[in-house]
Amino acid sequence: MPDPAPPTPDADPTATAAASARARRKRSTGLVLPRLAWALTGSGHFFTETLELVAAAGEVDLFVSKAAAEVVSMYKQRLDTLPASVRVIKDTTASAAPIGRFYYGDYHTAIIGPATSNTVAKCVYGISDTLATNVFAHAGKCRVPTIVFACDTAPEMDTMAPKGMVKVYPRRVDLDNVERLRSFEDTEVVETLDELTAALRRRKLV
Repeated sequence: MPDPAPPTPDADPTATAAASARARRKRSTGLVLPRLAWALTGSGHFFTETLELVAAAGEVDLFVSKAAAEVVSMYKQRLDTLPASVRVIKDTTASAAPIGRFYYGDYHTAIIGPATSNTVAKCVYGISDTLATNVFAHAGKCRVPTIVFACDTAPEMDTMAPKGMVKVYPRRVDLDNVERLRSFEDTEVVETLDELTAALRRRKLV
């Protein structure tokens, strides 16, 4: 397959950057394997349903932060039962070394979710000190379109805790940060599982 054609003046800059990165990857390795980067945070909001979407999404690199690893255990889930197409990447390096794959055109889309209010706040203020926030930051730097499934999006919500459904009352600062995140380039914020599924379908991932 020939390398992507040179960009035209009216080309989408996101697509152009990704195509150029894939071309460099192909020249250096002979392979072009764009995948979905999906980062889990420490949220249990629709956690089980999210893993079902991960399993259905095809070629996925699943970035599991230290907080997410704890949630996996709390919700009695198992990552080793995911399809072979899902590559699990755990938070084992101080510098989030696996994030370097963004710079070689490995990913066509990034998903952060379910995303805690803590993760959303860090994304808004440019803090990248966890595996999930590093996925967001470096996807942005590489112009990889990103979907954020934010958890705290209404003044009153029901969410599934390990022992059952509970009420949650997000603070104004949490709601404000979700709105700020909507203004970020190449970033789509979704609030419900249905919206996440629809976003995945638009990207032809489920």
